[in-house]
Amino acid sequence: MTPFMDDIVFPIHVSRGSPGGPDWPAEVVEKSSGYEERNTRWSAPLRSYDAKYGVRTPDELYEVLSLYHVARGRLRGFRFLDWTDYRSGPPGKAPTPLDQGLGTGDGETTAFQLVKTYTVMGETFERVVTRPYGTILVAIDGVAQASGYTIDRATGIVTFDAAPAEGADLTWGGQFHVPVRFDCKLDQISLRTAAIGDIPSIFLQELRE
Repeated sequence: MTPFMDDIVFPIHVSRGSPGGPDWPAEVVEKSSGYEERNTRWSAPLRSYDAKYGVRTPDELYEVLSLYHVARGRLRGFRFLDWTDYRSGPPGKAPTPLDQGLGTGDGETTAFQLVKTYTVMGETFERVVTRPYGTILVAIDGVAQASGYTIDRATGIVTFDAAPAEGADLTWGGQFHVPVRFDCKLDQISLRTAAIGDIPSIFLQELRE
C-alpha cells in the first residue's frame, strides 16, 4: 500500500487561497438529432486543487517545497483542508452532533462509517468521510454522547463500545480533511527565478480510498 502521512496537513494558510474542488467526469455523446446521451463511470467525484494561487510569500513557497520533498513528490499522500467544504454542515456554521446521519442501530453492529449527505430538492449524494479531525460529535436518538465510542481518524469509522439498540438513530458532526497527493513536478529553477505571482501551478489530487 502506498504510504500516507496521516499526521501531516498541507499548510492551511496556503490552502485557504488555493482554488479547486470536485470533478464529476461525464461522457457526453451528441446524436445527429441534437439530443445527448450522458454517462459517468464514477460513483464519487475526485477533487483537485492548485496551490499556486495560495502562495503569497517566498517562505510559504518554501513550506510547500519542503512538503514536496518529504512526500517524495507524487508518492506519499497527506491531508488538505478544503475551505469550501470541511464541516459536517456549511463551512460557516459550527458543527453539531445532529448534522449528519451516521446509521441506524440494530443491536449488533458497533462500527459505522462517517458520511456527509448533500441534498437538493429531494435528490441526494452521500460522501464517505475518511479523514476527520478535531472534535467529532456523536449523538444517539438526539442525545449527544460524551463517551462510549472511538473514532479511527485514518478511516472515519466510528466504533461504539456497545452496539446501539435496534432502531436507534445515530448522527454526527465535525470537521474533516481531504486526502491528497502532489500531481505535478516542481521545477525548482522556475520556482527560484519566477516572481511569486508567476510561479508554475502546484497541482494536488484527491486520493481514492
